[in-house]
Amino acid sequence: MLRVFAILVLLFKAGWVSADILQASSGPVQVSPMIVGLDTPWAIGILPDEGFLVTEREGELLYVKGGKAKRVKGVPKVAANGQGGLLDVTIARDFAQTREIFLTFSKQQSSKAGNAVAVARLSESGDRLTKVRVIFEAVPGGRTGKHFGSRVVEADDGTLFVTIGDRGDRPAAQDTTNHMGSVIRINRNGTVPGDNPFVDNDDVRPEIWSFGHRNPQGAGLDAQGQLWISEHGARGGDEVNLVQPGLNYGWPVISYGVHYSGKKIGEGTAKPGLEQPEYYWDPSMAPSGLMVYSGNLWPEWKGNIFVGSLKFDYIARLAGSPLQEVEQIKGLETERVRDIVEAPDGSIWFISVGQGVVYRMTPGI
Repeated sequence: MLRVFAILVLLFKAGWVSADILQASSGPVQVSPMIVGLDTPWAIGILPDEGFLVTEREGELLYVKGGKAKRVKGVPKVAANGQGGLLDVTIARDFAQTREIFLTFSKQQSSKAGNAVAVARLSESGDRLTKVRVIFEAVPGGRTGKHFGSRVVEADDGTLFVTIGDRGDRPAAQDTTNHMGSVIRINRNGTVPGDNPFVDNDDVRPEIWSFGHRNPQGAGLDAQGQLWISEHGARGGDEVNLVQPGLNYGWPVISYGVHYSGKKIGEGTAKPGLEQPEYYWDPSMAPSGLMVYSGNLWPEWKGNIFVGSLKFDYIARLAGSPLQEVEQIKGLETERVRDIVEAPDGSIWFISVGQGVVYRMTPGI
C-alpha cells in the first residue's frame, strides 16, 4: 500500500528527472520519463485528453495526466501468478464518444487461470471504470503461470484481435478445440464475426483467426490494417509474423530454436502447410511490445516495425523486404522494454520494466 500511495502522489515535472539523448540512425533522439516508480508495468494506452493509462501486472491501472497519477478503481480482479495478471490496455478508436477501453488479464477459472478480455468505460475524472464487462474467456485455461501472450488490438473494422500463448502446453497450440497458442478475433461485444475463417468448422473454436503460436506478446497494425505480432521462441527462434486468417504458424512442429535443454524442437525449421516467420532472432532477444510506425515525426521510419527486447535491453527497428533488423536503439532507458506504442503526435512511448518508467521518445534537438 505504501508503494501505491507513493505512485498516487507522484508528480512528474520538467527538471525533476532530466531527459536523455540517445543516438539513432535518424540522429539524436530525446528520451523523457513520463512516470517513474512503477511496479512491473506491462502496457500503455495513450488517451486523446493528453493523459495516458498504464497497467501494472499485479492488478493496478493508473491514469496519468498533467504530471499527476491516480489509481483507477473498478479494475477486474486478476489472477496474478507468474506471467499472469493485469496485462494489456487498448483505447477504443471511438473513445471520445464512448470512453471505452479494453483490458486483457488472467482470470481465475476454478483451479485454473485463463486469458480474459474486458471492456469498460473510464470516468471523466479518470479514476474509475464503470460498466465493466468480460466479453471473452479462453477455454480451457491452464494451471501454469506461463505464456499468456495477451495483447489486444482493435482492427480498422472495429473487431478485436487478441493474442493467446500456449500456456506452457506445447501441443495445445496445434489443438484448435481450445484457444491456446492462437490469435482470436471477436466483435466488441464478444460475439464471433461471421467472416472468421473457422466459423463453419465444428472442429475449431470459432474465435480462432490463426494458430500455432507460442507466446505472442507484441501486436500491432500496419497502414494497410494488417496484423503483425512478435512472439517468444524457446532457446532461439523468436519471431515476427504477419498474421493471415486461417493459417498455422507452426509451433511446436517447426521452430528456429531448440528446447532449453538443447534438444531439437519438432520436425525442423520448415514443413509444407506451416507458415514461415517474416523475421526471426537466434539467439533469442525476448520480444515483447510491437508497433508499426506511421512516419509522423521520423518520415524515414515510415512503415518500420519496432519491437522491444526484454533480454538484451534495446528497441529493435525492422525494415525492408525481406524484413531485417536494421537498428538497435539502446541506452539505460531501454532496460527490459515491455511495451511500445505510437502517440497521436508521432512520438514513440515505451515501458522499461527494469527502470519502472514510461518513456517518451522524440527527435533530439
